[in-house]
Amino acid sequence: MWWKDLRATLSQRINVEGIGLSASVIVKDHHLILPHVLVPDIRYIDWGELQRRGFKGVVFDKDNTITVPYSLTLWGPLVASIEKCKSVFGNDIAVFSNSAGLFEYDHDGSKARALEEAVGIKVIRHRVKKPAGTAEEIEKHFGCKSSQLVMVGDRPFTDIVYGNQNGFLTVLTEPLSLAEEPFIVRQVRKLEMSLMNYWLKRGMKPISHDILPDVMECVKDPPPL
Repeated sequence: MWWKDLRATLSQRINVEGIGLSASVIVKDHHLILPHVLVPDIRYIDWGELQRRGFKGVVFDKDNTITVPYSLTLWGPLVASIEKCKSVFGNDIAVFSNSAGLFEYDHDGSKARALEEAVGIKVIRHRVKKPAGTAEEIEKHFGCKSSQLVMVGDRPFTDIVYGNQNGFLTVLTEPLSLAEEPFIVRQVRKLEMSLMNYWLKRGMKPISHDILPDVMECVKDPPPL
C-alpha cells in the first residue's frame, strides 16, 4: 500500500531506533563510534590477510559503501576489490543494509532480490535497523560468531556502532557520493564524523579485537587505476 511505502521512505531518513544509541554514544559510550580500521574505500582492504588472520566472512553496508545511494550497481572502481573478496571468502560475504533487506523498508523482499541479482551478493533480511539489534541474523547466515566477521560501512553512528557493540572487526570507509543523500543524512554525517575525529584526536582508541590486534596489517595501497 502507498502509505507503507511512504512510511518506509520517511523511516529511512529518520532512524528512530538509532537515536537512543547515538545519544548514549555522545554522552558516555564514545568508543563505540571508533572504527578499528579507517580507509578511503574497500580497495585499501587486504582481504587475503583478513582471511589468513582467521576471519570467516565479510558483511557490507550498501549505500555509499559499495554502491552510490539508491543504486543497484556496484560503484565501478570497486568491482575488482569485490571480486577479490569473493575469491578469498567465497560465498561468505553478504550485505546488511538499512535499505534493501530491512523489513520496514523492503517488506516484500523485492529490493533485496533485485540487489542480489545485480551484484551477486546475498542480502541478509532483518527487522531492526542498525545500530540497534543483535547479530543473530548475521551469525545464523554465516554459521560463526560475529567476532570472526568483518563489518564494512560508511556511517559511524550506524555501521560502526552496530559492529562494535556486537563484536565485529569494524571498517569505516568514506562515502562514495554525497550527491544523492537527503539533507538530514548529510547533516548527521557531519556530526558523527566531527565527534569521531574529536575523540580520536584526544587519544581515544577503538575497542581492541582479539583476532587482529594490529589492524594496519589488513590495510594496503590500492592497485593503480
